[in-house]
Amino acid sequence: MSRTVVIIGGGYGGSALAKALDPVADVVLIEPREAFVNSAGSLRALTQPGWAARMFFPYEQWLRRGTVVRERAVAADPRGVTLASGRRIEADYLVLATGSSYAYPAKPASDSTAEAMDDLLRTHKELADSERVLILGAGPVGLELAGEIKEAWPYKHVTIVDPVERLLPAFPAEMRDELHRQLDELGIDLRLGTGLSAPPVTEPGQAGTFTVATTAGDEITADIWFRAHGVRINSDYLAGGELTTRTPSGQVAVTDALNVRGYEHVYAIGDITDVDEAKMAGYAMQHAEVVARNILAQLRGERPTATYRPLPHPMILLPLGPRGGVGQLPGPEGPIVVPAETVSAYKGADLFTGRFTEQFGAA
Repeated sequence: MSRTVVIIGGGYGGSALAKALDPVADVVLIEPREAFVNSAGSLRALTQPGWAARMFFPYEQWLRRGTVVRERAVAADPRGVTLASGRRIEADYLVLATGSSYAYPAKPASDSTAEAMDDLLRTHKELADSERVLILGAGPVGLELAGEIKEAWPYKHVTIVDPVERLLPAFPAEMRDELHRQLDELGIDLRLGTGLSAPPVTEPGQAGTFTVATTAGDEITADIWFRAHGVRINSDYLAGGELTTRTPSGQVAVTDALNVRGYEHVYAIGDITDVDEAKMAGYAMQHAEVVARNILAQLRGERPTATYRPLPHPMILLPLGPRGGVGQLPGPEGPIVVPAETVSAYKGADLFTGRFTEQFGAA
C-alpha cells in the first residue's frame, strides 16, 4: 500500500504530525525554514537574547525516516504539490499545515536560523537603547511583549494603544480585572478605544524618537515601536483552486475528521482550517493528533474514525514575563480562571521550551 504522506508546513501542527507518522509512513515535510521554530519564545528572545538559541529545533535532527524538502509550495492539487523550483511531489496523503504569518518579532522574518537570531539580536540592541516604547495592539501578543519588556527593563516607559474598548472581551470579567491590575502594577500605560491618526515615521523595531497623535486627541512620544496585530493565513498556494476554494480570510473548509471537504486523503490542520476557534499552537497540535490517528487507520486499511471538536469556551495562557500573567483553562465543570502561578508553571517560566526539547530532541 502506498504510504507517502506529504505535509506542507513544519510549524506546530505540521511538525507534530510529521513526528507522529515518521516511524510508519514515508513522510515528506515541505518547509522553507531550517528548523521548527517555537515562536512562543520570540518575544523573550527579543528582550533576553540568550533565549534565541532555545527556540530552534533543526528538522534533520528529529526525523529518523522522513525527508525534509526546504522549498516553498506554490500549488497543490488532489495528487500532490508543485514547488517554487518547479519540482513536483506526488502524495498518497496530503496535509495542509502552512499556518499564518504575523508581524516580527512575534514570528521570525527569516527562514534561516542564523539570520533570524541575528535579527533578534539587532532589534534587541535597538530596544535596549530606547527609553520609551510604543506597542500597537492590545491583544495577547502586544500584552505579552509589554510584559517581557518590563521584566527586562522595569524602568522603560511602555505604552499600548488599541482601538478596542475592552481587553480580551471573550473572557470573564474576573480574568480581565486581574489583567488590568497586573498591567497597572507593571506601570504599563494602556490606552484603549483610540488609534493613531498616522503611523510613526520610523519602521517597526528601529530606534528613533518620534511623536504621534491619537484619534482621541492625545500625543505620544516614543523612541521605538512594534506592531502587534495583523494575522495573515498562509494559503496563497491554493489560489489556483485546483484543490479547494478558500474563505475570504484564506482558510479552507474541513470536516469533523479534519479532511478538506470533498477528499478522504487530504487533510488540513492549524490556522488554515475554518474551525471556529482561536488560532493557537495548542489547538494545531491537537489537530495533528486527530489527523495522525486517521492516517494511521487508513494505512492499516481501516476506516478512520477520529474527529475534532473545538472547546465550547475560549482558553488562554497569557504570560506577563516569567512570573506574571492570566489564564483560563478547562475544568471539570467548565472553564476556570487560573492564577499567575499556574500561568507561569504551564507556560511563562520556560515558554514550552522543555516540552519541545523532549518532543523534537535529536533522533
